[in-house]
Amino acid sequence: MLKGIPAILSPELLKILMEMGHGDEIVLGDGNFPAASHAQRLVRADGHGVPELLDAVLKLMPLDQYADRPVALMQVVPGDTAETPIWGRYGDIIRERTGLAEPFEEVERFAFYERAKQAYAIVATGESAIYANIILKKGVIKPE
Repeated sequence: MLKGIPAILSPELLKILMEMGHGDEIVLGDGNFPAASHAQRLVRADGHGVPELLDAVLKLMPLDQYADRPVALMQVVPGDTAETPIWGRYGDIIRERTGLAEPFEEVERFAFYERAKQAYAIVATGESAIYANIILKKGVIKPE
């Protein structure tokens, strides 16, 4: 254990967050996301929800301040009546951690899968909410 590091972040995930550079992306996939078949680097976070991981990641990793929308959500498939209340939780977490009021872009399902294949890593979670997948684009830490 280390001081100041959220316990939910595994050593493997911390290593990946450290390796990532500006503009690299990481996917936090829900329990239905095809993480193993899409990942260049797969991190298992079974038993954890996406909101808790999102909060922990954003305590350490800045979002890309040069991107109009540094966070991507999987768009609800047209005709699907699913609701996405978890997106509101994501917005609250992102506002609290970054101050961004409108960080999201919605990406069509298959385009989201293709983008996930290019991501630096995918975190497979136990999140049970549907359409709970999220992509984060890493920013830079400016010298003080």
